[in-house]
Amino acid sequence: MALFQSNNPVLKESIFDKAAHAEGATMTIRGTVNKMSFLLIMLMAAAVFSYGEFLRGSSNVLPMVFGGAIGGFIIALVIIFKKEWSGYLAPAYALAEGLFLGAISAMFNASYQGIVIQAVGLTIGTFIAMLVLYRTGIIRATERFKSIVMTATLGIGIFYLIAMVLRLFHIDMPLIHSSGLFGIGFSLIVVSIAALNLILDFDMIEQGAAQGAPKYFEWYASFGLLVTLVWLYLEILRLLSKLNRK
Repeated sequence: MALFQSNNPVLKESIFDKAAHAEGATMTIRGTVNKMSFLLIMLMAAAVFSYGEFLRGSSNVLPMVFGGAIGGFIIALVIIFKKEWSGYLAPAYALAEGLFLGAISAMFNASYQGIVIQAVGLTIGTFIAMLVLYRTGIIRATERFKSIVMTATLGIGIFYLIAMVLRLFHIDMPLIHSSGLFGIGFSLIVVSIAALNLILDFDMIEQGAAQGAPKYFEWYASFGLLVTLVWLYLEILRLLSKLNRK
């Protein structure tokens, strides 16, 4: 079981040991794909609804933005600490993020016409490219690779957290919002790290199915992949907005 001496916190040997005694209740790749498809449908349905509310000039748009973002964040934290609840909470996360993404996308599109279609296309293209690179073995999820990507992701998270705190005092971090050379360069780096996180998600799904993870892990792995896709889409949207401003 040396495989699970990993830096990935969701790949723990105890999870798979418990599953070994649960005949007929283990994770499969097909089951994960089905659940991921279901979550994507829920997210898109909620996004279309909130996008339409913005176009109609509804006063519910801002509550959807803040409620979806905060609600999704809280639900995500609960799922991380209570993975066995993911079957119930992952759909709720998809709906919350869908409301947020639809409304925020409409706001971006109002400023930069066509930017949402571009962002969606680039997100889908990046997903397919990363899947091909993973399946062909060009990029392998080695322990060193996992450590580098997770450390970079943690660093970005801390940077964004500091930026949020500073914004409370009306101090902006230029790298996040600037459309200059350094601002665009920063966004390119963040998009790259978000894309590389897809490799970790693919590996988690494949290893979980191979080692007989519990059935609920299909929901948890789907949730993890959805989180990465949401992050990737938002960062691509931010990058495109900087390029349009420039």
